[in-house]
Amino acid sequence: MVAVAPLFMITSAPRVTLQEWADMDEDEPGELVDGALVEEELPSILHESVVAWLMVELGAWVRARRGWVFGSDFKLGVSAIRGRKPDVSMYLPGAKLRGRDSLTIVPPHVVIEVASPNPRDVRRDRVEKVRDYAAFGVRFYWMVNPDARTFEILELDARGRYTIVVSVEAGKVVVPGCEGLVIDLDQLWSEADRLLPEADDDEGDEPGADEPTLP
Repeated sequence: MVAVAPLFMITSAPRVTLQEWADMDEDEPGELVDGALVEEELPSILHESVVAWLMVELGAWVRARRGWVFGSDFKLGVSAIRGRKPDVSMYLPGAKLRGRDSLTIVPPHVVIEVASPNPRDVRRDRVEKVRDYAAFGVRFYWMVNPDARTFEILELDARGRYTIVVSVEAGKVVVPGCEGLVIDLDQLWSEADRLLPEADDDEGDEPGADEPTLP
């Protein structure tokens, strides 16, 4: 098993090639940054519920057009020494994907990252991955923050830089570059709210009262 180095230990991490990273087992964690494995964020239940909701919405739209949507185990070789695993990747029909490959160097039409509260993960999504996905040629990069209730879409311009084309907190979003796709943020946040009980619900509870009791 290859050791996974935190970001502050990248310089001492074992060197890993893009193909070695691609061939690692599914349960081997980490993304590839400059030839070293770095830790992925630890997703919360809220994070996973938002990812699942988005995959259902995008999946229904793109499969009707004979495209594809993939989850967080899908590996992108964004450069010769960097590999990323977006929360969601979507390809329009005609993308030259090879089904037996463990990694692709074909840029998705859309990648989505769902933010976590960890400052390190926020920086990774908003700074490092912005650079990586732009250089790779991903046309649309969505950033979804269920804690802040923000939804942003960045579009790659002719200079190879991202421009924010959508930045909203609620309502229905007519998605650029995906004709007929509408994302209902009120529905998404409502779904998220079901996992976030009001603080009042916990008032007066004894510590550990809601924890399962082991036999």
